[in-house]
Amino acid sequence: MDTQTIERTETDERVDDGTDDDGPKVFHYVKKDKIVQSAVEGTHVVALCGEVFPVTKSAKPGSPVCPDCQRIYQSLKK
Repeated sequence: MDTQTIERTETDERVDDGTDDDGPKVFHYVKKDKIVQSAVEGTHVVALCGEVFPVTKSAKPGSPVCPDCQRIYQSLKK
C-alpha cells in the first residue's frame, strides 16, 4: 500500500488578538451562588434561558448577553 502526501493550498491568515475562540459566543444569566461552585467543582449551572453548562469564563463589561436570558431577566425586574 502506497501513501501520498497531499499539500493544502489554503492558508489561515487569522491574527491572534489574544481572544479565545473557544470561549462562549454569548454570556448567560445564572444564580450568583452557583457560579463559584461551578468554577471550583466543575459542576454545571442552569441559565435563565435553560441552557446547562459549566462556568469556564466570566463576562466582562460589554460582553454579548444571551437575548433569551436578557428578556427573562428584564421581565423578572418588573
